[in-house]
Amino acid sequence: MPYSTELSGWATLSGLAPRLREARIARLFEVERQRPARMTLRTCGLVADFSKQAIDAAAWDALDALGHEAALPAAIDALFGGEAVNFTERRPALHMALRGSCAPPAGDEAALAEAMGRARQLAEALRAGALTGRTGRAIRTVVNLGIGGSDLGPRMAVEALAESNRGAAPEVRFVANIDPAEFDEAVRDAEQATTLFIVSSKSFTTAETLANAELARTWLRAGLGEGADTVAHFAAVSNATGAAEAFGIARERIFAIPPWVGGRFSLWSAIGLPLMIAVGTAAFDALLAGARAMDAHFRDAPLALNLPVRMALTGIWNTDLLGIETLAALPYAHRLRSLPAWLQQLEMESNGKRCRRDGSTSPVPTAPVVWGGAGTPGQHAFHQLLYQGTRRVALDFIVPVRGHDSASRALVENALAQAAALMAGRDFETATRSLLARGLAEAEASRLAPHLVSPGNQPSTTLLLPDLDPVSLGALLALYEHKVFVQGWIWGIASFDQYGVELGKEMARALAAGNASAGDPSTRALLAAAEAMRR
Repeated sequence: MPYSTELSGWATLSGLAPRLREARIARLFEVERQRPARMTLRTCGLVADFSKQAIDAAAWDALDALGHEAALPAAIDALFGGEAVNFTERRPALHMALRGSCAPPAGDEAALAEAMGRARQLAEALRAGALTGRTGRAIRTVVNLGIGGSDLGPRMAVEALAESNRGAAPEVRFVANIDPAEFDEAVRDAEQATTLFIVSSKSFTTAETLANAELARTWLRAGLGEGADTVAHFAAVSNATGAAEAFGIARERIFAIPPWVGGRFSLWSAIGLPLMIAVGTAAFDALLAGARAMDAHFRDAPLALNLPVRMALTGIWNTDLLGIETLAALPYAHRLRSLPAWLQQLEMESNGKRCRRDGSTSPVPTAPVVWGGAGTPGQHAFHQLLYQGTRRVALDFIVPVRGHDSASRALVENALAQAAALMAGRDFETATRSLLARGLAEAEASRLAPHLVSPGNQPSTTLLLPDLDPVSLGALLALYEHKVFVQGWIWGIASFDQYGVELGKEMARALAAGNASAGDPSTRALLAAAEAMRR
């Protein structure tokens, strides 16, 4: 079928965009009194308000029409049906099967159930204090060694659900960076006799992870004795069973990931073992249930009422039709502080591509630059740019309501106030009146007023979660996963590969091998300078 940019719906949206690019969002509320009701979707306990986006009724309907013209219903059926939507690698993308929303490929059910069953047993044994190290003492610290999808998802979820059923579970920590400072920090107050490392690498060839695994073994032997058998202090999540065993990991503690699950979509697999250990298998099952509910909504809801589809189409409108290059993810919860980093990989590694299905180059921008940070600290850091900078930025406010105490109320109030103020802005006259009301002289008020002007008109979506619990988190993460798939389909790019990241790795290997011709003159000069500093 033709690419979406070649469809009549794209031309319709292109015709609507110039007017809405200049329109004041606040004035759209004056034109359409029922705007909040019409542009708010509720599903899986989440409330999503799109009314502060620079979209009017005509554009809203045109985006829906584009989704139908681009055959999104058929694409969703293909995703859940196990078709090769990962078309470069010619295989399905069935992370939904890990949470029971569709069937895994024929013949994979037994192996998947066996690996996940063993992972659950290990997690519960650790939580019960029944798993011991080499000296017979119970494991009290678990350190996950992984990077990318083997780190970002589990790390974010453990932080987010830190209060869920922790009980007497071991403390779970994470190491991703090849810089040994992160490893040193993770083990600073740990004991070798009571520490377990999980080496998370699908191929068991990830350079950073294997370097940290070697550090872990050296650290263990420093406390257990040189040459000590460390097998009781390791587990692995890997498909390379032979390589993991050769490293010194017992076969029964090696948990495979299905090949049809990409790293950034793998939290629901054995990659989630650190989360199972931290919160228990019941809470992990609740996470799966929340994601499963969002899967069902995505699969069954009409496009006009389909939350992942609406999120995706709104993002395409902002990126391609309004020319907004960045998306700020602003979670108003300390425990969601790592969500922006997870979203960075999910969105930019999935859709940060220019090559379309037939090898041609996309004529429009694809993934936006995703960034952000926890809500109220961000207000005192980068919100100044949002208010008075020269760039237009799209915003996702992610707001767990979390009960009725004063702290949670303050978080909700701050989030809603920021979204409203960033949309409304403040003009020169209002700024002047504000200064005069403070008692400033008219001349001084006129001098300072331009510095108080905020253009506003920053488009945002506000997502309310009823609580920051496993069910709500599962629904939220699945929402963004499906959003990414829809956008990749519309752009005609492969969302489930990541060939681009290999280029830098190849260069690093060449430099490490001492290849004199590797790199450009600047790189070679910098490498020589670095070597001189070491001497």
